[in-house]
Amino acid sequence: MWTRRKLLRTWLWVSFSNLILNPFTICWAKAKKLLPKGASREELKNMNPEEIDTRNLEIDPLKTFGTMGPTDVAIDLKTYRLKVAGKVNQPLSLSYDQILNYPSITETVLLICPGFFSNNGRWTGVHLKSLLQETQIRKEAQYVDIIGAYEKRVRIPTKALDQKKIFLAYRVNGKTLPQKHGFPLRLVYEDAYGYDWIKYVNEIIVS
Repeated sequence: MWTRRKLLRTWLWVSFSNLILNPFTICWAKAKKLLPKGASREELKNMNPEEIDTRNLEIDPLKTFGTMGPTDVAIDLKTYRLKVAGKVNQPLSLSYDQILNYPSITETVLLICPGFFSNNGRWTGVHLKSLLQETQIRKEAQYVDIIGAYEKRVRIPTKALDQKKIFLAYRVNGKTLPQKHGFPLRLVYEDAYGYDWIKYVNEIIVS
């Protein structure tokens, strides 16, 4: 007869045996390196953003920000629309003003263009989850593709949206996002290198 105590002993034995037979089931989280205040920007540009804790870093002045990729894409806000489609029940086509009406978030996130520069900015924008919730994303969806100028894109697992600071920014350091930095929308992607921070975002595809 299976008593509660016997069931508990059996469960503990099975769990312990499985741990011995499958030691790789243990997942050790790697701690990030905490950077000190005043950390050298020359050193930062050669670091992996996924491996460093930047909470102590000062905000860099916008005038010192480096750029990558296209810088002269001109967007006409009268015709601009951010489209959200794919595995969603309610596709969206949003004007710039409509995007500004969504709840905003502001986060300090470091951008590293490996070997060239690093920018630690205070970014303000709309969280991808806010947009996706309105579209009624389907259960089978696994990825979100962010697309910008010249069809440049990055694919992000949907599960990552809860784990990192990932959002579409329209302001940086309290100012409207400059054209050369991706106006009207730029992807802010914590722990990713700068080449994945898509500029001039105009489309989101859920797959």
